[in-house]
Amino acid sequence: MTAPIPPSLPADGQEGPNLPADGQEGPNPSTEGRARTPYPVGLLLAGRRVVVVGGGHVAQRRLPALLATGADVHLISPVTTPAVQAMADAGELTWHERRYREGDLADTWYALVATDDPAVNAAVSTEAERERVFCARSDDASAATAWTPASGRDAGATVAVLTGDPRHSAALRDSIVEGLRDGSLAARQYRARGAGVALVGGGPGDPDLITVRGRRLLADADVVVADRLAPRELLAELPEHVEVIDASKIPYGRFMAQEAINRTLVEHAKAGKFVVRLKGGDPYVFGRGGEELLACVEAGLPVTVVPGISSSISVPAAVGVPVTHRGMTHEFTVVSGHVGPDDERSLTNWEALAGMTGTLVLLMAVDKIGAIAARLIRDGRAADTPVAVVQEGTTAAQRRVDATLATVAATVEAERIKPPAVIVIGDVVNVLATPEA
Repeated sequence: MTAPIPPSLPADGQEGPNLPADGQEGPNPSTEGRARTPYPVGLLLAGRRVVVVGGGHVAQRRLPALLATGADVHLISPVTTPAVQAMADAGELTWHERRYREGDLADTWYALVATDDPAVNAAVSTEAERERVFCARSDDASAATAWTPASGRDAGATVAVLTGDPRHSAALRDSIVEGLRDGSLAARQYRARGAGVALVGGGPGDPDLITVRGRRLLADADVVVADRLAPRELLAELPEHVEVIDASKIPYGRFMAQEAINRTLVEHAKAGKFVVRLKGGDPYVFGRGGEELLACVEAGLPVTVVPGISSSISVPAAVGVPVTHRGMTHEFTVVSGHVGPDDERSLTNWEALAGMTGTLVLLMAVDKIGAIAARLIRDGRAADTPVAVVQEGTTAAQRRVDATLATVAATVEAERIKPPAVIVIGDVVNVLATPEA
């Protein structure tokens, strides 16, 4: 008879004092003073029964990787964390809401023990040994027959590190995966797909805010067609063989016509190159990514679209302005200000915007802000509505100036604000000065 698992959730699944919070393999385990050397192997568990005993925080961390393999996961525990219960409720695993019983490992390929009860852990290990089931233990690696490596994934590859020291393993894992993702570790992929185009959103300016996938594709490019607002530091990291084409559009200055950009993407891709179109923000938020997508599709080229963090939400966030806030606003609207409100080409319903109580975010509106503010006031928006203007957000040159709708035009002129700048209109501008309700 095994000892019952105490129904105390904080204790359930705790690791021993020598294990780190991420539950990697144990510290230099040995048997009778003799160090054991693990044999690294990748288990293909799709459709095969895997048993996890214990539903605490260790199980919570380990389960996603097991579920990703397609394993038939059975969780045995009287209690679980809310996150583990959500996995069960979603049908991702089978939760047996009870204590471990002898025979639970029948027909099992792999077992993970993650309770805080030594008697239960020993009983599971004994059954696993008898049934020849490899078993990992979070409490005592020396009593396990399998260790969980520090692992990470990049571009379909799994990096797994076993050193005997969990912290060392995790540090090595992190260094390798980060190097693969940011291109600093030379591991160029030779694409089976051949030529093509990737429309990559580079984020608001800080090179660390590009997505992992975007940075990985950039490191794999033959040709990069870059916007003026794309993170410039990323271009400096490209290998010498990569051709960089400047597709900048300077407001009221030099620019590369959109038709020329489309033609450049198509011509280089048709020449057998992998082309990355690196854009600031998100390709589809006033980035004309849709036009570039159509041009490539019409040319019969494969296209990958990688979303980016839009400056419309990230730049306000960088200066402490949430575009929505409980009890203050239920919506935010993003508007392109490159066409003024009195221009016949304008497609914006300015009267409707003026009547809304939510946050208004203006992009490309520096030179039109006077006309826009006047129109919003005329159509009903309060003249004392707070306004924040953020120039070159998330970069080292970031600066914020505050005003109201009535004063923003004069403030922008006096402060010599230049593009790129994001303009936020609404009560959320002052949220840091507003006590919580």
